[in-house]
Amino acid sequence: MTSLRDAAMNSKAWPFEEARRVLKRYEKKDPEKGHVLFETGYGPSGLPHIGTFGEVARTTMIRRAFEIISDIPTRLLCFSDDMDGMRKVPENVPNQELLKANIQKPLTAVPDPFEEFASFGDHNNAMLRRFLDTFGFEYEFASATEYYKSGEFDAILLRAAEKYDDIMAIMLKSLREERQQTYSCFLPIHPETGRVLYVPMKAVDAKAGTITFDDEDGREWTLPVTGGNVKLQWKPDFGMRWAALDVDFEMYGKDHSTNTPIYDGICRVLGGRAPEHFTYELFLDQNGEKISKSKGNGLSIDEWLTYAATESLSYFMYLKPKTAKRLSWDVIPKMVDEYHQQLRAYPGQDAAKQIDNPVFHIHGGDVPESKMVVPFSMLLNLASVAGAADKDGLWGFIKRYAPEASPETHPDLDQAAGFAVRYFNDFVAPERKFRLPTDQERAAMEDLVARLKELPDQDLHVTFEDPSDALQTMVFAVGKDHGFENLRDWFQALYEVLLGASQGPRFGGFIALYGVKETVALIEKGLAGELAG
Repeated sequence: MTSLRDAAMNSKAWPFEEARRVLKRYEKKDPEKGHVLFETGYGPSGLPHIGTFGEVARTTMIRRAFEIISDIPTRLLCFSDDMDGMRKVPENVPNQELLKANIQKPLTAVPDPFEEFASFGDHNNAMLRRFLDTFGFEYEFASATEYYKSGEFDAILLRAAEKYDDIMAIMLKSLREERQQTYSCFLPIHPETGRVLYVPMKAVDAKAGTITFDDEDGREWTLPVTGGNVKLQWKPDFGMRWAALDVDFEMYGKDHSTNTPIYDGICRVLGGRAPEHFTYELFLDQNGEKISKSKGNGLSIDEWLTYAATESLSYFMYLKPKTAKRLSWDVIPKMVDEYHQQLRAYPGQDAAKQIDNPVFHIHGGDVPESKMVVPFSMLLNLASVAGAADKDGLWGFIKRYAPEASPETHPDLDQAAGFAVRYFNDFVAPERKFRLPTDQERAAMEDLVARLKELPDQDLHVTFEDPSDALQTMVFAVGKDHGFENLRDWFQALYEVLLGASQGPRFGGFIALYGVKETVALIEKGLAGELAG
C-alpha cells in the first residue's frame, strides 16, 4: 500500500508541487535555524480584504503539504508592513479629515479613525488577526514597527548602509530617469513631524551607521539607520526582510512579479538566500477590476461569511491560484455546493485521489463528513417559493425530503439554511423577473400538473426509491412530449415562470423537496399570471 508521503511526492496538486520545491532547498542539509520559515506580507493601509486571507490560506496549504513530505519543523510568520507611510486616505473609513491631517506618517502613528485602537495600523492589524483566527490558522504575527524599533532589524540595516551603493545600483535600473535623481532606499522618519520622508541622501556613513539628508524645508539632519529612525522603501524592504529572517517561502500577487529579480537581488546583496516564490493571479471585482483595500471594492471576508461558511471561501482560494478569478456575490452558492460535492466524493477515493482533492488541503487531511443532503442552490430556490423569513421556515420541507435530518444531526445543513434565507433576501429577491409562459410552455406545464396530480397521495419515499430521479424523469418526459428540441429551453421556462430566474435547480429534486402539492399550486399560480403580476 502506497504511503501518504510517497503519494504526496508524486501528487500534481499545486500545494505539493510547491512543497517539493521548498524541500529541495534542504536536500543536502537541514536549515541552520532549525525550521523552514513560510511568510506572508500584509500592507495595513486599509481594511484587510479577501486577497490577504488568500495568501495565508494558500501558504498554510503549502505548509501542511510540506509537513507531510518532510520532518523539518515549520513556522508561518504573518508580517504587517505597518511602518509604511500612509500615502492616501482609504475611501471606506470614517474621520477622513483626521486621516488627511496625518498623511505620510507611519500607519502605527496615524490615529485610529474608528477610535478603538492606539493607531490605524493597530486597528487594521487587529482586523487581520481576527479574520485569521476565525479560520483557525496557526501563525505568528509580526509588526514591522516593532521589528524596526526593537532593534530586530538593526544588524541588517547596518549592512544595508554598507551595501548602499549595491542596493541603489539594483534599484536605479528599474526607475525612470527623473525618479533616479531623488530616489533613496532609506526613508527617514522626520524627528519633528514624524512623517516618512521621500528625500535623496546627502551622505550614507556605513561606519557610523547614519544617513544625512535635507528635509522639505531644506534643513539638514543626520539620523542613525537603527532603532526605528529609518525604514526601507518597500521593494528593498522585501529583500531585506527575506535576508534578515531567512525566509524560505513567500507568495504574492502577479502585480509583484516584475519586482521578483529586485527582491531577490537585494536579499543576496545583504547576504541572504532568496526564498521560493509563488505568484498568484489577482482577484477581480464584478466589473473585472483588481480589488483594492483603499477602494474597498470586491467582497470583504466578513461579507462572504455573512452568506456562507468559512470552508467555502477556503475552497475558492484553492481553485486555480494562477488563474484570475472574479470575486463577487454570485460565486458564493457555487463554491458552497462544489465544496460539499468534493466532501462527498472524498471517502470513496483512493489515497492518490484523496490528496489531490481540495478538501484534503482545506482541512489538512482531517476531512469531515458532509451532511448537506440538500444543495445550497436548492435551499435558495426553496427560500424563494416558501417565503421563509428564517431557517426554521425551511426545515419543515427539509425534514419531509430527508426525514433523518435535523438541525442537531446536520449542523452544516442547518447553518446553510440560515445563510440561504439571508442570501435570497439580499441578492436573489431584488433581481427576480417572472414572466408568463408561451402557448407551448403552458401546454407542457398543464401536462406536468396533471401527471403530478396522478401521483399517490403518500410519502414519496414509499412510492419511489429515489423520488428526485423519478420526478426528474417525469419532467424530462413532459418536455420531450411537448416538442422541446432542446430540453434546456423547457427547464429554463420552468425557472423563469416559477422562480423568476433564468437558471435553477434540478427540477425533480426541487419537487421532492418542496412537495408535490406545493409544486402543483406553484405551477398553477404561474399559469394564472399570479407570479408575474
